[in-house]
Amino acid sequence: MQRNPPSRVIPLPSTPREADALRKLSILAILLAATAFLAGARLPPQGPLPQPRPDAGEATGPAPLPDKTEPPAPADVPAPQPKPDMKRPDTPDQPPAPPAGPAKPEPAKPMQGPPLPPGGPEGPQAPAEEGKPPGKQTLEEQHLTIEPESDTEHAECTAALQALGVVFKEAPRIDDGNGCGIDKPIIVSEALPGIKLKPEATIRCPAALALARWMKESVIPTASTALPEQGRITTINQATAYMCRLRNGAETGKISEHARGNAIDIASFHFEKGEDVAVRSRREDPTLTGAFQRTVSAAGCLYFTTVLDPESDAAHETHFHLDVIERKGGYRYCH
Repeated sequence: MQRNPPSRVIPLPSTPREADALRKLSILAILLAATAFLAGARLPPQGPLPQPRPDAGEATGPAPLPDKTEPPAPADVPAPQPKPDMKRPDTPDQPPAPPAGPAKPEPAKPMQGPPLPPGGPEGPQAPAEEGKPPGKQTLEEQHLTIEPESDTEHAECTAALQALGVVFKEAPRIDDGNGCGIDKPIIVSEALPGIKLKPEATIRCPAALALARWMKESVIPTASTALPEQGRITTINQATAYMCRLRNGAETGKISEHARGNAIDIASFHFEKGEDVAVRSRREDPTLTGAFQRTVSAAGCLYFTTVLDPESDAAHETHFHLDVIERKGGYRYCH
């Protein structure tokens, strides 16, 4: 606190004007003193704090603000942001759901069963049989059908046979079940004029046409060069033509092209003079007979899409297997 300055002795006014001026001066002096006092007065730095403390006590009442800070429930609002993150982990959890998908293929197997019955007898049995590898299915389990043949193509083929002099006759449609059969079979008795086919062969026209061309353009010229002393070929001895079976006569596996009329097995050639030339292993045969067999075997792939000779496997040690199966891209297998 500051002490007030000592008061001055002011003479009393003698006139009203002087009294009025004196009053104004005294008011001015009081104002100046109050201003000086206020300018010098400073609140202690902590002085206001005790006043807000009671307010703070009330503010402690806003400790309900922590209750309002329960609007951390809005903090829960950020929680929804982790929720999308939680969805992201959920989505990876959904890929595991696909593992449940493999469980679906298990019911999918029965699902395959129902649609198949409308397809006929193939339907109900197919699901169980599809579980087997193709190489372990029997002919009955494969539920194959006979391939239809175009009337136009068949007519063109038989016309080509007639032009070559092949002796044949048309036969009724063959259907032995399980895909064994020929839509438009023919029975060939002479592969070319003067060259008998023994026994007669029931095959499809394309197989007969390939046989005739192979004989005319390859076998006969090769025989006349390699074995002229034997004379001309008079007979082709065939081991198998049409036959309902699987490949190599196995109990399971793919159907043989013999069962579709596409194949013929040649066991030997009979010449006008001399002995028959049997088809057997001749890879190391240095004679002209060996050269003849190797040459006609190699040339067979120009006419047939499959050629298997005695060097192929044990199942073909005594004959040529020749067939006209159609493969993608025109692929041929010749051995």
